[in-house]
Amino acid sequence: MRGVTKGLEKAPDIMEMSRGWGLLFAPGPARAEPEASNLRIVRNLVLILLAVLLLPYLLAPLYRIGHPVSALMAWRWVTGAPVSRQWIDFNAISPALPRSVVGSEDAKFCSHHGVDWGALQDAIDDAEDGEPARGGSTITQQVTKNLFLWPGRSVVRKALELPLAMWIDFVLPKQRILEIYLNIAELGPSGQFGAEAGAMYAFGRSASTLSPREAALLAAILPNPVRRSARNPGPGVRRLAGTYMARAGAVPRCWSENRGY
Repeated sequence: MRGVTKGLEKAPDIMEMSRGWGLLFAPGPARAEPEASNLRIVRNLVLILLAVLLLPYLLAPLYRIGHPVSALMAWRWVTGAPVSRQWIDFNAISPALPRSVVGSEDAKFCSHHGVDWGALQDAIDDAEDGEPARGGSTITQQVTKNLFLWPGRSVVRKALELPLAMWIDFVLPKQRILEIYLNIAELGPSGQFGAEAGAMYAFGRSASTLSPREAALLAAILPNPVRRSARNPGPGVRRLAGTYMARAGAVPRCWSENRGY
């Protein structure tokens, strides 16, 4: 009888211990709260990533007007590196320059929809065969990269660039794409961007008065104006300029030209 009495006296303690173990292992708010917090963090990160990816698609139609700057120009401003760019309207540029640039960089500019799939496949085949890399990027792709992406070769950048280039070709006229390119392309060794700054550095004259030879020399230093010079052209640059002068006359045009020049 005494043993039964002791057992009854200990019963409340046993029940309290059982409740404690149950609270420890039961899925309650204390365990669910960290999981919900982690899910919120992941969700917010995904939303931020989607916003970053979609932002260029929202901005591109707005570039029908204004004087956009490239990502590289903005980066140089932030880091204190020199930047020289004077916007020049398309109709004020010597007609020889867009002809030379299209002839050198993107002969199918007027016929493709942002991406030249044939040139891209040729570049991939050359890379697989171990041959020297050649550019497969269109002017539209270069505008896409310059405005919204980063320099350098990477699969990630190319995967972002291709659909965005097709979107830009869809929402912007060809002439506007070419005008933006001629105002944001790097055309000098020390921060000269755009045709006007490049022409002033190389020839001491405005892009509106360039001769066909000078226009071809500027086209010949693309896409590396740091290693190539239109101001003091070497044999390779002069040879390219001669080729581009010959091509310029046969380039199909999908833009208007100011016949006053």
